[in-house]
Amino acid sequence: MTARTIQNDLPEGVRFLPDYLDGVAQEKLLTDIREMVRVAPLYTPAMPRTGKKMSVTMTNCGTLGWVTDKERGYRYQTTHPVTGKPWPEMPASLERIWAELAGYPHPAEACLINFYDAEAKMGLHQDRDESDFDAPVVSISLGDSCLFRVGGTGRGGKTVSFRLNSGDAVVLSGSSRLAYHGVDKIYTDTSTLLKNGGRINLTLRRVTKPA
Repeated sequence: MTARTIQNDLPEGVRFLPDYLDGVAQEKLLTDIREMVRVAPLYTPAMPRTGKKMSVTMTNCGTLGWVTDKERGYRYQTTHPVTGKPWPEMPASLERIWAELAGYPHPAEACLINFYDAEAKMGLHQDRDESDFDAPVVSISLGDSCLFRVGGTGRGGKTVSFRLNSGDAVVLSGSSRLAYHGVDKIYTDTSTLLKNGGRINLTLRRVTKPA
């Protein structure tokens, strides 16, 4: 089953938009992301309680950023946990993506930037550290392809796996806003976007409920 033939098999509320960004748009977005990383460098987060290092490196942009560590666990905060500086502002390119795909009247507050090398994975999890679940989660893939898996809102349920390529978008909304999802594998050397290979995943989120 390929990424281009799974639309009817997806859980309700999951939208898959293959080739959402063309090559030129990907390059422009990558330029913006490099600037974000220059201001807020990638770092390796740790799991709550155990302190085990995650296999991805990450950073954020926007007014809030998602972080995790052994002592305080999953949360959002206004500053980079290593540099102590505020997160860089969200670029207009990401604001446009949110406006086009979210279908939500308020702006995104956070964009989590995850970098996957050839060995990195992301176990099945829910994005549930936000206080506003009416807003969707909007995800953009750049660089090497990955095997993405998504299921229902209960752990251990049926899942669907499909390939995400550079420029693809996924939106989790409605009944799938809290769907379990993860990345099982990185397909190396499947994109030339990143000079040294790897995959970047951008996850746009609204964190707080609008006043």
